[in-house]
Amino acid sequence: MTIKDLPAELRPREKLLARGPAALADAELLALLLRTGLPGQGVLALAGSLLERFGGFGGLLHGTPADFGQVKGLGPAKRAELAAVMEMARRALAQQIRAEPVFDAPTKVKDFVALKLGGQRREVFGVLFLDGQHRLIEWRELFQGTLTQTSVYPREVVKEALALNAGAVILAHNHPSGLAEPSRADEYLTQALKSALALVDVRVLDHLVVGTGQVVSFAERGLL
Repeated sequence: MTIKDLPAELRPREKLLARGPAALADAELLALLLRTGLPGQGVLALAGSLLERFGGFGGLLHGTPADFGQVKGLGPAKRAELAAVMEMARRALAQQIRAEPVFDAPTKVKDFVALKLGGQRREVFGVLFLDGQHRLIEWRELFQGTLTQTSVYPREVVKEALALNAGAVILAHNHPSGLAEPSRADEYLTQALKSALALVDVRVLDHLVVGTGQVVSFAERGLL
């Protein structure tokens, strides 16, 4: 069944305008961006197959050009639109974090790192560098590793903090397995970074672990 075959009130565009974007299923939202399907495959079916192939929006929007190039029907224009939508979301959240102390917007901080790291196929370690009022100076991805581990060098984190004149940091990394539960190695790393940064008067406010659909906070767990 194509979108044209659906009753008007069930078509994604009309449904969104009448009931708001939250009323749409994932495939319906993606179908609005894709706009057209393939011969023999409607846009809703194409959207559903893409979400299944990439493991949801996180995987889809962190896919590489090479990944997308293997999907028939996902041409340069559609890839560019998807990337633009995600980048707008990242920039909007970054702008909000810069405008107020991170303690005033903990959910936005989690959303931001989830957008940055969710769906990555390799483990990535990044840092939110904050000023003395705990507002965002800059986000930087510092290290990348294999699917199972990342080599993180405390001296490099300290060097970046000094270069940016940061007063505090929030650490963040992803678990490509999808499980956000902190490991013992994550706890050791956090303490090592906390000790190294304390030598230059930079506080570690939190360490966020990104999994599939979940972000775990070390501060909320009492692990700092």
